[in-house]
Amino acid sequence: MSTKRDYYDVLGVSRDVSASDLKKAYRKLAIKYHPDKNPDDHEAEEKFKELGEAYEALSDEDKRAAYDRYGHAAFENGGGGRGGFGGGGFHDASDIFSQVFGGAFGGGGGGGFEDLFGGGRRRRDPSGKQPGSDLRYDLEITLEEAAEGVQKELEIEKLEGCSTCNNTGSKSGNGRETCSTCRGQGAVTRQHGIFVQQTECPACHGAGQTISDPCPSCHGEGRRNETTRIKINIPAGVDDGTRLRSTGNGDAGMRGGQPGDLYVFLHIKRHDIFEREENDLFCEVPMPFATAAIGGELEVPTLEGKSSIKIPAGTQGGTTFRLRNRGIKDLRSGTKGDLHIEVHVEVPSKLNSDQKEKLKAFAESIGAKNNPMQESFLEKAKRFFGS
Repeated sequence: MSTKRDYYDVLGVSRDVSASDLKKAYRKLAIKYHPDKNPDDHEAEEKFKELGEAYEALSDEDKRAAYDRYGHAAFENGGGGRGGFGGGGFHDASDIFSQVFGGAFGGGGGGGFEDLFGGGRRRRDPSGKQPGSDLRYDLEITLEEAAEGVQKELEIEKLEGCSTCNNTGSKSGNGRETCSTCRGQGAVTRQHGIFVQQTECPACHGAGQTISDPCPSCHGEGRRNETTRIKINIPAGVDDGTRLRSTGNGDAGMRGGQPGDLYVFLHIKRHDIFEREENDLFCEVPMPFATAAIGGELEVPTLEGKSSIKIPAGTQGGTTFRLRNRGIKDLRSGTKGDLHIEVHVEVPSKLNSDQKEKLKAFAESIGAKNNPMQESFLEKAKRFFGS
């Protein structure tokens, strides 16, 4: 009589489980009991094997039907005379794992368990070439510079190719040898029972090569820190958070690898007068009381310099005037936004006695009908108080 556990119990599923849920259950438990996650744990290794056997039987429709009818006997002794499967043996548990997880398994040409589930490191190019890293630079510019476009010179510290060894890392230029630890593969393998894991070679750090005569200037790195000046053109219309890419101005690659890129993130300095919303500009301008009453010209600021607008007689505070095409140029279309000017009536703060008398006489002479906002408010107040 078989002492094997029921395959459905092994996977923790019911007998009517769907194919997709069966696979999910296997994936979850296979990760939990994987030998790479449980080194030197023989119990976990046995459970991993058991899971592979159970999943292989139940994931195949014909095998599952036979198992549901005959149990483990369907796969014993070639299944003779009982509708079983001749040859009977199951695949290696690692093969099943590899099939379910897309082949990313130690001896199958992938990077092993760590690469598949996070934390693993990709093998480097066995030729020794390594691309350089991308760099970030945060640059603050004025609103005027964002509107008109500008060229900036940046001073950055980055890894440049070593001039002493011509970026080879070797003092003589010919001191690179095939790594004796990994034999040029850039990776070494370890055996964990049934599981074979590939890891980066500790001797050459995945390069596949070592240097017998390291350059004294860069210590075999092939590059060193240097301060560099880079010019970058900022187009008109950029906004806060715009990212510009300067190809090839990142860190130099190692041993002839491609350089990285420089990414410049723009930040627009707060302006004293204007506020920006997309491509439109907004500002508030004080307006003399007399100009508001009798009308006239009002000088206003724009990004291009001073301008003037016509103020109709009787203009109220809070009125907004729009100057078309006086905003910011759109970065893509090139069309300009508008400038919105909100005027506020400026009340004199210091009056002498003569001015006060004249202003009082003026107020009495115009009457309530010449103050439409006040007249409207008084009418509403009367209705509110019922008088």
